[in-house]
Amino acid sequence: MQQTSTPAPVTAKQSLLPSGEKRARLRRWRSFKDKMSTYGIAFAGISVVAAFATIFIYLFSEVGPIFSSASVEPEQSYQINSDKPLYTNLERYSEVGLNVSASGELQFFDAMTGAAGEKVRLALPANTTISAFARGEPRSGLLALGLSNGQALVIKHEYNLSYPDDKRQVVPVVTYPLGEAPLDLNPGQAIKSLAVQEGSAGTALVAFAADGRLSYHVFEAQTEFMTGETTLVRSDYPLPDAPKDVSRILLDTTLHNLFIAEGNEKIHYYDVTDPAQARYVEAVSAVAAGQQVTAVEFLVGAVSLIVGGSDGSLSQWFLVRDEHNNFHLKHIRDFAQHPAAIRQIEPEYSRKGFLVLDTSGHLGIHYGTSARTLSLEPLAEGVNFERIAISPINTALLAFAADGKVQRFALENAHPDVSWKAMWNEVWYEGRSEKDYIWQASSGSDEFEAKMSLVPLALGTLKAALFAMLFATPLAIMSALYTAYFMTPKLRGKVKPTIEIMAALPTVILGFLAGLWLAPFVEKYLSAVFAILLLLPLMMLLTAYLWRFMPRSWRERFGLGWEVLILIPMIIGFIWLCVSLSPAVDQLFFNGSLRQWFTDNGITYDQRNALVVGIAMGFAVIPNIFSIAEDAVFNVPRHLTQGSLALGATPWQTMMGVVLPTASPGIFAAVMVGFGRAVGETMIVLMATGNSPVVNFNLFEGMRTLSANIAVELPETAVGSTHFRVLFLAALVLFVFTFIFNTLAEVIRQRLRQRFSNL
Repeated sequence: MQQTSTPAPVTAKQSLLPSGEKRARLRRWRSFKDKMSTYGIAFAGISVVAAFATIFIYLFSEVGPIFSSASVEPEQSYQINSDKPLYTNLERYSEVGLNVSASGELQFFDAMTGAAGEKVRLALPANTTISAFARGEPRSGLLALGLSNGQALVIKHEYNLSYPDDKRQVVPVVTYPLGEAPLDLNPGQAIKSLAVQEGSAGTALVAFAADGRLSYHVFEAQTEFMTGETTLVRSDYPLPDAPKDVSRILLDTTLHNLFIAEGNEKIHYYDVTDPAQARYVEAVSAVAAGQQVTAVEFLVGAVSLIVGGSDGSLSQWFLVRDEHNNFHLKHIRDFAQHPAAIRQIEPEYSRKGFLVLDTSGHLGIHYGTSARTLSLEPLAEGVNFERIAISPINTALLAFAADGKVQRFALENAHPDVSWKAMWNEVWYEGRSEKDYIWQASSGSDEFEAKMSLVPLALGTLKAALFAMLFATPLAIMSALYTAYFMTPKLRGKVKPTIEIMAALPTVILGFLAGLWLAPFVEKYLSAVFAILLLLPLMMLLTAYLWRFMPRSWRERFGLGWEVLILIPMIIGFIWLCVSLSPAVDQLFFNGSLRQWFTDNGITYDQRNALVVGIAMGFAVIPNIFSIAEDAVFNVPRHLTQGSLALGATPWQTMMGVVLPTASPGIFAAVMVGFGRAVGETMIVLMATGNSPVVNFNLFEGMRTLSANIAVELPETAVGSTHFRVLFLAALVLFVFTFIFNTLAEVIRQRLRQRFSNL
């Protein structure tokens, strides 16, 4: 019986593709990821731009106040019971004011309300009047009154602080440093003009009497060792060539230089270093012809003279040495002219600033070093103020009228020390024989004139980066070309990671080695260093040329791409030879020392200099340039190089005509990255340059860079001070410089890419 089988049912083959619903879900998920990626990339880009903008805004917020003008705002007005002011003063906390009247009365009062305080009546001889007045350096509180009988009375006012019940109390004190009895200067002849100053030799008085005599007096308090009794020793000296009409006498704090303003445009200068042999030096015209000197005053430190004229002119003068090392009075700078004759010049207590009151009631706020006029406005309408007084911390101002009216003003003048012009132009600083670019932001002296020129720092930054790039760029690029194009893959796999690891070496280590080992080595073997830098490339080329004439069997032993190994012992041997022959070369050609030879020929040599920095920083920059440039060369498409070789070009021709143009955007980017690295370097510059802010490109002198200066000085400066904000300005300059430079570099790189993209 035949058995038949039933065929199995045929089922449709199962599809490997996802179902339509699943594909739809996958498309929605992919679309969601694409959108999130788009938004994420856009957010990241915007965040980067916002971060840069935030940095700019923050830096500008810290820098902006140093360029602001001064402001004077009226507060209280009151009346004090005192005569016409002869001298006015305001203490540090602006709580107590002082008015010294022409009648010889010292009236202390509440500077906020005008309430009368302690009153001191000076014991003047009978039938005498005050005929002259002088004050010493403002911080000393020293005053001198010249009398009509030829005598002078010296007083000093101070302010003592106490804190009863934890509340500050300011107590004024008046003392007589030379005794309460007036001193005889020129008996019987009224003192017409007077100067007083404290110095190391004692207290000095210079008097001009009605009979035309000019005299110099020194009073020194000497204490007896055994008894403790103090006696006053005086010395009197006549001065020669007295002007006929003396309006103002000024003596500096060294007691060496005397200045006399005549009743015309002249200022006379005397050298009184040795009063017994006092010497009249010269007379200068301090104002325009036909005008008069109406006010003259020292700035803090008693070095600079501020001269005001009847035409409202203001100028700064100080002593400058000539070619014969003699001092002469030199006109330094002018300030904005006032609308009327200058009545009073009031110097600040701790800065080179000063306030000026003219006869029309205008108040000018000026600063010496920066040559800024920060404000020039009338104080009050309808009030003819006679004198002004400024607080020692420059926060308050008192204006005094002849009728006893006093107006108090709030003064805002936080950062007059610098200006954009002063930071980038030459400035004539006190004690200098000429204008110069100088950075010296602080000193231990209270009367120090801050020098905040950014030019030495900017040039130092460029100098350090330039020498580093001159050393690093050829080595890094040539090494990258050889490693990527000529070296065997096996050897490249060892060389490239080794050089890239050098980038992780802390720069403080390189700075340490540069400062403590490399700098002394360069100083000792300077001729060897020059020989290595100049002759080593020639030696390598000569070695490569001679390699061509070696027997074929010798060259084949190394294999193609391994020839570089022959250079290693050659380089080591050549360096050893240069170092060994250096003493002989110095002895034969440079009288025993190349360094001394440079010094004798007017080339300054510092142990830590730009050459040391260039070598040390070059080694820090090489890994960055090498890595990027090597990748750019190595990634040149092989079909381009193979096509060039197939058409008959040599490897060298292929490299120059194909590889370099194609890789030029990447090589240029590598150089820019290296330059940015060099510009921002801090530790190597600090440790290997001497950190000297000098303005030159001398290979053998150091420098100070913007970044190094910020790192050194920012931790020690007061927050919110002018110095603090100028350091932020330096950071802003560095930031803007690198931003502009990198932007320009990126534009050039993109153009290079477009130009050679068709290769």
